[in-house]
This record gives sequence, structure tokens and C-alpha cells, in this order.
Amino acid sequence: MKEPIRKITHKDGSTRYRLVVDIGVDAKGKRKQLTRTLKTKKEAVDELSRIRHELSIGSFVVPTKMTLNDLLDIWLKSATRDVEEGTASNYESAMVPVRAHSGDKELQSLTEEDIESLVDWMLTSGRRRGGQPGTGLGVRSVRLSLGRLRAAMNLGVRRGLMVRNVAQHVTISRDAKNKAAANKAANRPWDESEVKTFLESIKAHRLHAAMMLALIAERPAEVCGTRWAEDVDLDGAGTIAIQNTRTIVYDRRQEKGSRNKVVEKDTKTDAGKRTLPLPAPAHKALKGFRAIQAKEKLTAGTAYTDSGYVLVDELGNPFKTDKLRREAYKLMKAAGVRKVRLYDARHATLSWMANNGVPDTVVSAWAGHSDLSFTKRVYVHPDPQSLKAGSEKLGDLLG
Repeated sequence: MKEPIRKITHKDGSTRYRLVVDIGVDAKGKRKQLTRTLKTKKEAVDELSRIRHELSIGSFVVPTKMTLNDLLDIWLKSATRDVEEGTASNYESAMVPVRAHSGDKELQSLTEEDIESLVDWMLTSGRRRGGQPGTGLGVRSVRLSLGRLRAAMNLGVRRGLMVRNVAQHVTISRDAKNKAAANKAANRPWDESEVKTFLESIKAHRLHAAMMLALIAERPAEVCGTRWAEDVDLDGAGTIAIQNTRTIVYDRRQEKGSRNKVVEKDTKTDAGKRTLPLPAPAHKALKGFRAIQAKEKLTAGTAYTDSGYVLVDELGNPFKTDKLRREAYKLMKAAGVRKVRLYDARHATLSWMANNGVPDTVVSAWAGHSDLSFTKRVYVHPDPQSLKAGSEKLGDLLG
């Protein structure tokens, strides 16, 4: 058998040792070979032994100039084969800062230190949209990006493109986590008095009913997706069915300025599809809103779009979630209450229910969750009133 290592002498008299080793066959059955040139024969022999050993146990990775961007393209194609459009868009968005910082780097040259540097950069300078460009991304966004990167690199290892997943054990710094926890604590949901102040302030406003829907724990996409005929029963059972959503998906394939598009679909999970008995104030507000829309339709005539959605403007055009949020923030400002996300208004409702004796199973079902522990862990917050009630109960015990 021909010796796979041979000595090379250059014109200047220096020597190198070149090895040529079979590493398998390609898709057409043609033999593939790897050539390596090293300084000493010992290095060449050791390298040959390593390659043959890794080939024998199936762990050998063919050297390649593939970049991280190349791997992310492969992973996205695989990961989005059978997911909703919104999920696919989220995957792509999570990889935007990764591509910006490290996408052009050679995949097989990446180290854990490179991924740590990427994480630190995302936390300090990684924002590209949704705020001031060049500022830091939130810990949640960085955690999502890091998680997707780990998944992409796991695929790279499985397909023999990487020796190991260098993102596997990289974490977000404790300092960044502490800052995020402090910000989260500062962004607390409304308490009972704030909810009442807000509703009292907007009771004569056209969007009173829409805010009611958000405050009975509907998500913004669920509020925007609610339809009169299919989902709302005001004259019979007095219920509202949550079974359709209208959300915004960011599509980078479109031209700038036209990348936000509306996607309509079922609820995210089977548990999310639910029918809720309308509280009396919400029932009354929806009846009033239906009457307002009937008058608007008569006034607008042929200019009116009879879209069938509950949340529409004066000409019948359905709201997008971003418009719902903007209008909600205007109403909060006018009411003089703290500005909170609509999701935090949802938290306020679920917390109030849980803290006022509604069974956990009912709270979870109302929220549209299949995991009771998730509802309690994420959505239920002790408020001053519930803590005071706890103090009074302890008084009975200690007195």
C-alpha cells in the first residue's frame, strides 16, 4: 500500500510533509480525499492517525470554508419546513443580530469565546429595529437568539459540518440577568385601582369595548381577530369565542416599507381556542359598540367596508395589532394611568382573578393556557390588595 505521507522539499531547502487520505465518497460515489501539509513527519503521522480514528468512529468533520451565514441558511430551511409563517419570521428575526456580528466568520473557526463576544455585543449594541439602532437588545431577545443559534449548531454537528457546538454552554451574564429582572419588576401590571380609573376615563370613548376585550384577558391578536357573526353572541348565551387571530408578520422578502403584513390564523394552541362568558360590563360595552358601528355604516354609505370584524375604524376597516396598541397608549395617557403593555393589562386581569378566589384551573382556562403552572408562574402577580388580605388572615392566626 502506497505511503500516504511524502516529503516535500522547497527551493529554499525547507521541508514539509504532505499527507493524502481517503475520507469517503461523494453523492455520485466518487472517492473524496483530504490533503494536509505539515511541518514535521511526526505532525503528519499524528494527523493521519487522528483522521483515520475519527473516520472509524464516525466523528470526522471535513474541513470547509463554510461561514456561519451558510449554516444559518441551512438551518432556517430545515427548521421552517412545517411551521407557521409568523414562527418562521421569528426564527429569521432572531438570527439578524447573529448574522450582523458573526455571519461572515468561518464556521469551523468559531470558538466559545466568539459566541460569548456575540452575546455581549447583542446586550450592548445589537439592536437594529424596534428602538434606537445600536442600543442593546433585551435579555429575552438575546436568550431567544442564543437558543436558535444553539439549535442551528446542533444541526451543524449532526450533519458533520462542525466538530462540536461551541454555543452549547455559553450563557448570559448574571449582571445582564439582574438588570433585566429589575426592569421587569418596574414594569408591573396595573393594580385594581388603576384598572378602574382607566375604564372610568374611557367609558364614553368609541374604543371602550375594545379595551374591555383586552381587559378580559384577550391577547392583542385575539382582539383584532374577533368577528361579530362567528365569535360574538350578545343576544343568546352572552359569550365570546376566541378562535381567530390577526397578527403582524415581518417579511424581509418584501420591499422596505411593505414588510409588515397581516396574517390571519387559528389560535396558537388548542387551549387558546376557548369560549368565554362575557362579564356584564363587557357585554354592555359590546352592544354599545355594535350600535355605534351600525350608525357609522349608515353615515359612510358605499365608503364603508363591511369587514365583519369587531374592532374596526369608522369606515369598517379592521385594526392591526400595532394600531390597537397605539390607540391604547393614547387612552392611557389621557386617563392619567401608567403606560403598560396590553399584555400587562391581561396580566392584571388574571392576577385579580387568581387573587380573589377564582380557582387556578379556571384562571388558566380563561387565559387560554394548557399549563396551569405556566399561568401561575408568569401571569399571576400578588398585588397590594391581595397582600393586605393575606395580612388580615395572618392576623386571625396570630391574634
